[in-house]
Amino acid sequence: MASKALPLVAACLVAACRSSAPPSTPAPSSPSPASAAPLAPVARADPTDDDLLYLEDVHGERALSFARAHNAITEAELTAKPGFRALEARLLSIYGSKDKIPMPTVHGNTVRNFWTDEQHPRGLWRQTTLLEYKKASPAWTTLLDVDALNAAEGESFVFHGAICLYPRYEKCLIRLSRGGGDTEIVREFDVAKKDFVKGGFSLAEAKSNVSWKDEDTLFVAMDFGPESLTESGYPRVVKEWKRGAPLSDAKTIFEAEKSDVRAWCGRTFGRGRHHDVCSRTMDFEHQEVSILQRSKLVRLGTPNEAEVSLWNDDVFVRLKSDWKIGETTYESGSLLLSELAPLLAGKYDFQILYKPAPQTSLKAFEPTKNKILLNVMSDVTSKITLFSRRGTEWVGTALKEKAGSIEAYAFDDDNSDDAWVLTEDFTTPSTLSLWNTQTGERTTVKKNPSFFDASNLEVAQHFATSKDGTKIPYFEVRKKGRTSPGPTLLSAYGGFERSMTPSYSGLRGAAWLEKGGTFVLANLRGGGEYGPSWHKAAMKDKRQNAYDDLAAVAEDLIRRGVTTARSLGVMGGSNGGLLTSVMLTQRPELFGAIVSLVPLTDMKRYHKLLAGASWMSEYGDPDNPADWEALKKFSPLHNIRRAASYPPVLYTTSTKDDRVHPAHARKMVARLEALGHTPLYYENIEGGHGGAADLKQRAYVDALIYTFLASHLGL
Repeated sequence: MASKALPLVAACLVAACRSSAPPSTPAPSSPSPASAAPLAPVARADPTDDDLLYLEDVHGERALSFARAHNAITEAELTAKPGFRALEARLLSIYGSKDKIPMPTVHGNTVRNFWTDEQHPRGLWRQTTLLEYKKASPAWTTLLDVDALNAAEGESFVFHGAICLYPRYEKCLIRLSRGGGDTEIVREFDVAKKDFVKGGFSLAEAKSNVSWKDEDTLFVAMDFGPESLTESGYPRVVKEWKRGAPLSDAKTIFEAEKSDVRAWCGRTFGRGRHHDVCSRTMDFEHQEVSILQRSKLVRLGTPNEAEVSLWNDDVFVRLKSDWKIGETTYESGSLLLSELAPLLAGKYDFQILYKPAPQTSLKAFEPTKNKILLNVMSDVTSKITLFSRRGTEWVGTALKEKAGSIEAYAFDDDNSDDAWVLTEDFTTPSTLSLWNTQTGERTTVKKNPSFFDASNLEVAQHFATSKDGTKIPYFEVRKKGRTSPGPTLLSAYGGFERSMTPSYSGLRGAAWLEKGGTFVLANLRGGGEYGPSWHKAAMKDKRQNAYDDLAAVAEDLIRRGVTTARSLGVMGGSNGGLLTSVMLTQRPELFGAIVSLVPLTDMKRYHKLLAGASWMSEYGDPDNPADWEALKKFSPLHNIRRAASYPPVLYTTSTKDDRVHPAHARKMVARLEALGHTPLYYENIEGGHGGAADLKQRAYVDALIYTFLASHLGL
């Protein structure tokens, strides 16, 4: 990373797998329908929590037998539905399209891209020149063929990215995951030689953090043995590792507490200068940031409840709570900028780049070489502002653009103030343009093709009223002029300050909208659509607000005649999978079908499973009686009722998901069945938290999901 702002919060959020994962698809090792005898739904005694503990043994034979048997039932039922194979093939052609935008990373005259298609399901890491990239069909040079690597080594690697050394970006650390989980191996790669460096830096499989200090030195955080991991299973010790020395000789330079989420150290580069930065991430809301100066850690005096980023000799501070300094109070949600030197000296002189206004929030910010791009949302619609320094002040100029979603990225933050602008909407494919921020001129460089017929669709935003009177925005995509209720799919997330914004999806279009279905995206409390306060309104003991918000949107859709309860489906992944599972147990009468993807369901033991302890700032601590009092009221696993009438439900997960434990979905299905209900369940053997490891797996799993929805909602 060069002069780009270096975020210091360790990113291990429960991501919304279905809305953000790249199109990626049946695993070769997935069990076939013939691999197990079908299970007959028979009501049994309600299993205790202890009775279900065997499902926490990820690769235990009894747990895997459970998965295989259920996969057999689900695959036999859904793959036999009319249109399944055609949909699977259609989705694979979309995900593997050779006409989609190859998203660029630019270093000088070099453009790099990671690419997947039907011939390269695990992908190619490749590069070309900037002039070539601007052509309709660029000539690419392959740096690493992941499919060929897997064939040569008998592996199942998924490419997780490359960390390349400033300023030449030719020495890179390649991150590879077996099957797509969060654990990775790291190998040093020489771009000039297009090969791994023999005897170079190499890390064994772990949940690690690694970054360059210089050509012969790395900062490494990983499992170094006893007491080196936090209770969340992430590294708490950072070491400085010299080339040629054994990792066991690496020197410890920073430690977090065992109760923290993780520790991290890295070097920022830019304009010929650098800073070594270390941070403790205590939880998703709090971090402590220090600068390493001559082997001494100097703590920044910023609030713990803030996101801190370095850019050259400046510091960005995005506040998550009010910060009072003397007579001045900086509001929660603001973005502040200060020079580093005075901040280290205890002098607080900030310029406010963004201050919250009603119905707005800061979605993102990113510096170019000398300027700053801000993305501010107003009622979930983005506007880009470019800030330039005039004397000692920063002055903003708005970009004139109307689109459902706008993103702006630095073009080449080492050398340029130009920016990439990516626009899209529910019915409009992505367009990538290059913005000359000096002249204001924008040039279209690439466009995604249309993957479905959107000519007869319209998009509108509505607001539902939640139980406590709060207005909840939601987007609705449906056929123009439609007046009668019809099959409708509702999607939401509502957690971790993650904003759900309009996006173009070939999957959604081909599998749902083009066939006449209506799609709804709800912006619930718990997300970031209106800043930190919107997020905090659904944290811990206020968590029920998010569930009331989703129910309110469902009720509004039924009241407005968009759909009926029988033809309304809801789908969500990860924290969104928790959301939909709560809908199953709290408001089953509102839905005709429910899909819960890689979900949390056991809120009594979630903090003991994989990365679960890192989410206690969001949900609460089940071992705290007061927190459990709130958690038990919505914990899906503990609110299943034998006499309840539940709509059809499909659970999916991945054996390789080492973030949200597959036991959450397994247990939920086991208890539902024990109480006489008949859920469907599919567990992909690979895929990690995204649910699939490559294009073919993704097409297969998505075809299962949308076939299930269509068959139960009358599409």
